Amino acid sequence: MTDEALKFTATQQDVGDGAPGATAAFPYDRMTVERFRKAFPRARWRDDFGAWFVPGTRAEQRLTKWMSREWSGVLAYADQRGRDAFAFEPIASPYLEVADGFLVRTPYSRTVVAELRAVPWARWDPGLKVWRVPFRSFEQLHKHWPAIEAAARLAEPAERRKRDESRKASPEQADRRSEAAERRRHRYPVPEDAIPPLGRVLMTHAGCLVFETVTGELVEPETAARFYPKVSTGPAALVWTTWRRPSHAELVQAWPARTSPGQADRGRGWWQPTIEVLREERRRAASLERALATRRAGRGILPQG
Repeated sequence: MTDEALKFTATQQDVGDGAPGATAAFPYDRMTVERFRKAFPRARWRDDFGAWFVPGTRAEQRLTKWMSREWSGVLAYADQRGRDAFAFEPIASPYLEVADGFLVRTPYSRTVVAELRAVPWARWDPGLKVWRVPFRSFEQLHKHWPAIEAAARLAEPAERRKRDESRKASPEQADRRSEAAERRRHRYPVPEDAIPPLGRVLMTHAGCLVFETVTGELVEPETAARFYPKVSTGPAALVWTTWRRPSHAELVQAWPARTSPGQADRGRGWWQPTIEVLREERRRAASLERALATRRAGRGILPQG
């Protein structure tokens, strides 16, 4: 059986009300539906199955016989109709070629992929790296083509570079770079009169951290206001501490808080995490450690410990 024939499926089913029959599924086409209804006048569309239901104990055999006899003719007729429609209203685009069907070749775009998957009979050809669409799908291809072409143009390398350059020049991008540079310094402000315990897993406005040292260096008010606005200065000055991310093992051993943090806890910038927070942090840490182990194995590095 050819790939095209596989697009028509017939399955014997019991609809649950005691009526035997079979379901038939095939890509929608008005003329195909008319020919099908003419061959099976008792067929009814079933939303619960997403297919046509044909009653009868031999319904599957009848459907299979009709498919083998009529389906190739149905496809040939639909293809000819698609050719005629394309000749009457062609699509002129650098992303579309015409051979024994349509060949759609575009830069990669998730939007393009989603649109083409919505076109009946469209399939990806990994050898040629193009999408193949038969003539019979021209009506649906024509319907989706404006979105496909617009997404393809946006995915062109030159357009991507323009957007990247525009983002790099924006004030928002400069702010993000500054925030990333601050995170790489692995420092965090805490009130001078509320120093956190060192070596323990604690929750902060920057996520779960383990504080390692207290430098004693005063935090500049401008830096605190720009990068750590949720940490309250209060009556005491802010000083810098150094931190690292906890391991999965440390998160598993961490003791959770019985209650959620209060306003005073959040104001000082650190508090004991709840069990819900620890569960999410453990999941994230386990995923990161697995990814790191996979990368190490790929480079031939033996696991530590």
